[in-house]
Amino acid sequence: MRKLTMEELNRLTVTDFKNTQKFPLTLVLDNVRSLHNVGAAFRTADAFAIEKIWLCGITGRPPQREITKTALGSTESVTWEYAPTTAEAIQQLKAAGYVVVAVEQTDQSQALTTFLPEPARPYALVMGNEVFGVEDEVLALCDAAVEIPQFGTKHSLNVSVAAGVVLWDFLTKMGLATT
Repeated sequence: MRKLTMEELNRLTVTDFKNTQKFPLTLVLDNVRSLHNVGAAFRTADAFAIEKIWLCGITGRPPQREITKTALGSTESVTWEYAPTTAEAIQQLKAAGYVVVAVEQTDQSQALTTFLPEPARPYALVMGNEVFGVEDEVLALCDAAVEIPQFGTKHSLNVSVAAGVVLWDFLTKMGLATT
């Protein structure tokens, strides 16, 4: 076994990536405070070729050293937009036909393992603050909530790790994760 070279990986250029069709998924970062988590979300968004990231409230915006360091150039490839509040972003997404799903533990959340996204619908996945989660005001605007089953002593995952888990799950269930 050997690692593949960069040439063998045959990755798109930034220009080609910007021009390729994206999967109908959007990440909404609701007041994510860690710039490293923001950068990791960009890198994950690039890896899964999603449409956009919404950076809301106190969520940091590029260019910032900590974001750039973690994003490894994906702030140049992934489309992003800023909204002063997450509610504003969600209102725009709903008006555009997105199903808005909070990734949060709530009294009505569904286990990610049992949630079945509709393949033809675009989804916006709301990821919350590292300490407080998705704001209550934002939860009230969401169409659904999913939670990632966990089996250890902690009650949550890092927001960027959770984004990767949920994006991959949605892509596979929507039949989009083929190579």
